[in-house]
Amino acid sequence: MAADPTAPTASEAPATAREWHLAARPQGWPVPADFALVEAPVRTPGPGEVLVRNAFLSVDPYMRGRMNDMKSYIPPFQLGRAMDGGAVGYVVASEAEGFAPGDAVLHGLGWREYATVPAKLAVKVDPAAAPLSAYLGVLGMPGLTAYAGLLSVGALKEGDRVFVSGAAGAVGSLVGQIAKLKGAALVVGSAGSAEKVAKLTGDYGFDAAFNYKDGPVGEQLAKAAPDGIDLYFDNVGGDHLEAAISALGVHGRAVLCGAIAQYNDTSAPAGPRNLAMAIGKRLRLEGILVGDHAALQPQFVAEVAGWLKEGGLRFDETVVDGFENTPEAFLDLLRGGNTGKMVVRLDG
Repeated sequence: MAADPTAPTASEAPATAREWHLAARPQGWPVPADFALVEAPVRTPGPGEVLVRNAFLSVDPYMRGRMNDMKSYIPPFQLGRAMDGGAVGYVVASEAEGFAPGDAVLHGLGWREYATVPAKLAVKVDPAAAPLSAYLGVLGMPGLTAYAGLLSVGALKEGDRVFVSGAAGAVGSLVGQIAKLKGAALVVGSAGSAEKVAKLTGDYGFDAAFNYKDGPVGEQLAKAAPDGIDLYFDNVGGDHLEAAISALGVHGRAVLCGAIAQYNDTSAPAGPRNLAMAIGKRLRLEGILVGDHAALQPQFVAEVAGWLKEGGLRFDETVVDGFENTPEAFLDLLRGGNTGKMVVRLDG
């Protein structure tokens, strides 16, 4: 894999660069004042490290949970410290074997312009094989989440009837398409606008879709899947999960990936109120953390790359330009302002 000749060189690395810090823990919905833009020294890499100039940053729904000071599967962001998340960029200096200036790499120190990264936590990627930002989406964490969640956790079977909430997002849009590619008999999606609903049935090949703002989710799902569903992929929680529990048949499965509908709630969620139905139906509700499925990475990349090359899988990105706009991109993501993967493109 050749280095990108357009990538910055070590001599271009500044003495200081900008990074976003968590300034305050949100109470309900985050606001711009919860973030602080800080000028910080750019540290020269030590042994086993690389200095990366970030080109694209990822903002993802799970980051909202990390803004709270509570124990979870991933440590919370620290007040007054740089936030982090997925990023891709170019090596500008290396003290690590196997990495050279100009190499494109994927790593976890986003929310900053430059990052000094342990090489063991950086993965070289090929910008000639796919757009660099794709390694944050369809070929990255959201893609593996969709793939592993649907096929491993959800145990999709040919002929299954599948419902996907948040279906126009980075994960949901891939779940629906992969389900169709793997032989699902019916794929239904929910989204938050008429434009997104049209994209689901038009571009992504869903059999049916509805706008959850147009009426009760349970009623709309019953019309779209009158014979019920076998598998539910949950990105929303709340009324969507309640509707899915009612629609699932005996031995149905629900993959619990996210609950964005309640991430900013300050009181206990109202539902689902029908969880007792899981007993009689013998339902299986199982959460997914993508880190548990790292062993699937080679299979995932090979199969998804093949679908992309053949044109069988489509993906969208919502690109926000300018490092200074990273918090607004994140807030817009929480408001549902994205179609597909939301990324921030740094200037320069």
